[in-house]
Amino acid sequence: MGYNLGGLFLAAMAYLLLLFLVAHAGERRWLPRRLIRHPLVHALALGVYATTWSYYGSVGFAADSGLTYITIYLGVTLAFALTPVLMLPLMRITRRHQLTSVADLFAFRFDSRLAGVLVTLMLLAGSLPYLALQIRAVAESTRVLSGEGNPQSIAVVFCIIVSVFAIIFGVRHVTPRERHDGLVAAIAFESVVKLAALLAIAWIALQLGFGGPSGLDRWLDDHPQQLRAFYAGAGGPTWAGLTFLAFAAAFLLPRQFHMLFAENPQESSLKTACWAFPMFLLLLAMAIPPIMWAGVALDVGLPDDYTLLGIAALTDSSLMVIVAYLGGISAASAMIIVSTLALSSMCLNHLLLPAMHLAGQSDFYLMLRWARRMLIAVIIAAGFLFYLTLARTEGLVSWGLISFLAMAQLLPGVLAVLYWPGATRQGFIAGLLTGGAIWGIAGLLPALTAVGPIQIVGVDLAVAASADHFGQLAFWSVTANGLMTLAVSIFTRQGVREGETAAACREISTRVPSGTLQAQSPYQFVEQLSPVTGEPAARAEIGKALEDLGLAWGENRPDRLHQLRDQIQRNLSGMMGPVLARDIVDECLQLDADSRAAVAQNVRIIEERLERARGDFRGIAAELDNLRRYHRQILEDLPMGVVALTPAGRIARWNPAMHTLTGVSAGKVLGRAMAELPAPWDNLLAEFIAADSDHAYKRRLDLPGGIRWMNLHRAQIGDAEGDLRADSLVLIEDVTELQRLENELTHSERLASIGRLAAGVAHEIGNPVTGIDCLAQELREQRPDEQRLEQILAQTRRISHIVQTLVSYAHAGEHRPHAEPRPTRLQAIAEEAEHLVRLNPGARSMRFSHELDEALEVMGEHQRLVQVFVNLYSNAVDACGGEGAITTTAKAQRDGIQIRISDTGPGVPASIRDKVLEPFFTTKTPGEGTGLGLALAHNIIEEFGGRLKLNNRRGRGAGAEVVIRLPYPQTLEQQANG
Repeated sequence: MGYNLGGLFLAAMAYLLLLFLVAHAGERRWLPRRLIRHPLVHALALGVYATTWSYYGSVGFAADSGLTYITIYLGVTLAFALTPVLMLPLMRITRRHQLTSVADLFAFRFDSRLAGVLVTLMLLAGSLPYLALQIRAVAESTRVLSGEGNPQSIAVVFCIIVSVFAIIFGVRHVTPRERHDGLVAAIAFESVVKLAALLAIAWIALQLGFGGPSGLDRWLDDHPQQLRAFYAGAGGPTWAGLTFLAFAAAFLLPRQFHMLFAENPQESSLKTACWAFPMFLLLLAMAIPPIMWAGVALDVGLPDDYTLLGIAALTDSSLMVIVAYLGGISAASAMIIVSTLALSSMCLNHLLLPAMHLAGQSDFYLMLRWARRMLIAVIIAAGFLFYLTLARTEGLVSWGLISFLAMAQLLPGVLAVLYWPGATRQGFIAGLLTGGAIWGIAGLLPALTAVGPIQIVGVDLAVAASADHFGQLAFWSVTANGLMTLAVSIFTRQGVREGETAAACREISTRVPSGTLQAQSPYQFVEQLSPVTGEPAARAEIGKALEDLGLAWGENRPDRLHQLRDQIQRNLSGMMGPVLARDIVDECLQLDADSRAAVAQNVRIIEERLERARGDFRGIAAELDNLRRYHRQILEDLPMGVVALTPAGRIARWNPAMHTLTGVSAGKVLGRAMAELPAPWDNLLAEFIAADSDHAYKRRLDLPGGIRWMNLHRAQIGDAEGDLRADSLVLIEDVTELQRLENELTHSERLASIGRLAAGVAHEIGNPVTGIDCLAQELREQRPDEQRLEQILAQTRRISHIVQTLVSYAHAGEHRPHAEPRPTRLQAIAEEAEHLVRLNPGARSMRFSHELDEALEVMGEHQRLVQVFVNLYSNAVDACGGEGAITTTAKAQRDGIQIRISDTGPGVPASIRDKVLEPFFTTKTPGEGTGLGLALAHNIIEEFGGRLKLNNRRGRGAGAEVVIRLPYPQTLEQQANG
């Protein structure tokens, strides 16, 4: 067409530099992270599926096979419609076990290095023609536009640039498990470019060829043979076969698998892609028929694959030609970049690293980076060499279908990974070899050589293979593959490790560490792994594993160290493949011989796995799991603490009641030794376990919240053969409230005894006091003017009054029927209570003030009201520390007599104001108070129909104030008379 080759070259270079800029902006976070990681951006990045085949070749495919071209899009749509049962399960497996490629997936599932090698070789063989196809499309499109006879120079430069791009933006991280945001942004950008270019050419085709959409309808009415030819290919075996091939390619092509799972930020992205990506493909597919028919109507005179370039050239617009050309560059470069990244990872993990001697690399990560860079360059160079050997007679679609057919051989294996745990590695390898042989002989070989038509089971192995040929070949090859996989799997058995990985793929991991780790800390893991990876890489990998699990470098719990070991293996799997990672971990992070305590040490691991697998249990297994949960819940719901200890003295069970008692959650102590518990629980358990008795009563503990008392009980746990699963089960019962009640009752009994003793002492004192009084009176009659005798008599009367008051107060506390309430003078009650309180030496410095009307009476029982005032005065004295004032006032109100007893102490804290009236509540130290005084006063006042309330005073000298409200005597009489 005469377009300048230099101009096309500059346009291609400018576009690829723009791609560099987009990727660089993504890596440097110049583009918002929320934008790059948006689910729709990920869906656009999946547009790497649409290569030059979709951009150029679909027009030629539609021209040859009509509507059959749509199968390449329908198969992908069907695969994404099955996201819940296909894509999501695969994503969970790959993310959980750090599997970054299709070869990793099968090597892990079948625990076979050979499986990884065969899958890598199959994918490499199937992808090289596809890579060559992209290079050829770029070269051919350049030749078509420039008219140059040999555009290999631009193909060479194109390969170099995409190689540099893939190396710079695809090997930035050590492991492919880490997302490459810049790469994803660039691939999404390329999807937008090729979609926009294709839609623009389709619109121009409608305008140039038919004058608009309505003109296309008229042209089709005038050329009915075009519609008949277009619909002739719909339906039938070929349609089904090609849809099946596209279904397999949707997620098994290396580039698709990489973008779907390795570069997927989250599950929500996949859920968005299940509808957004088919919509993207629908828009691509809609552009094909107008371009194809416009090529016929305009007679562009180019091969059908490059019709859209001819239509762009008819516009006489260099810009439109450049846009169409760059759409093809975009499609080719995206496919080559992502495919080589995925293939280089597979080749490194399954071909190169197993053949290398890994021992103490000075910079392990640098070695991995350079190995991947080298492989990327080698794979693109191999694709270029393959391009040089391609026969130009083969259409773009034929080479694409050859690659799709190679991917389809992995479908039986995918079904085994997801839904057939009984499949064996021997069955998978046999099926893959069978299907691969048929693909190589009937698909790849005829395209590479000039072999004439050959008939095998009805399949024509022609050089120029047709869509019908690939449809039949897909059926026969995959059927043979599946049948061989089934037959061999039935007659072979899985190994132990293969059975474990099969269960792990269904998230039913049955493997429990059967031995004890030689390493006792993460630091020892570093020492053991360093001989292979070098010390810096070992430290970095173990640090990453600790971060993944939320553990610290000081971790020493056996179950958590086992989990750390598994996480290290998963992380290494992302760098070097699952089989090699397992071999390295087994060799370096070794286990000792089986231990009796292994099951007990890993109770938490077992329970976590059973929790994840709950929905997969059926029949008796489900019933046993329910029984296990029931028994476990009994321990969890016990109102007393439960601690299970392993033979090594580590904690295997810590129920919620223990969390309540200690304030330490189960997650912080499970797997730890008793000595690591916070004080005083470490000594409590250690001493009890060391003791001979299985019971300990009323052990006192000084805790931050106060003193508490515990009863402990122990039981030995073991099976019939004495194989202890947990050495001891300890039950801890908090008996603090019971102990306090016993103490208070004992103290109350002691007070009652003192009261009875006081009554007896008063009686005994009364006799000599009476004698002294009589003698003093006789002496006074004999010597009436003697002043000293009057003083003796006054003192004896004082002693008698004190004795009578003590006797009355002692009797007031006895359990006897109370006298009926009667009018009682309030001033007499207050003065008698003051007199009793002043017997305490600590109250002699207190100032008492009774601002009471002598005639004011309340309804009650004298001695019991005295008891109320004594308790209130005693509390006020204690609050004031013996130095202060106590004021008692009273006044008559409409609803009764209001009495206020206030002091000059510090008042009552708001935090305990609601508790001070509760029985046995006291802020005094043990032995100084019972906590019953205010409670008894409150009950007595309520018994007399009154109310008692505790407040704090306001203003200067503020203290506590007790407000008592008692009814008038006449009010009670009126209530009685009714």
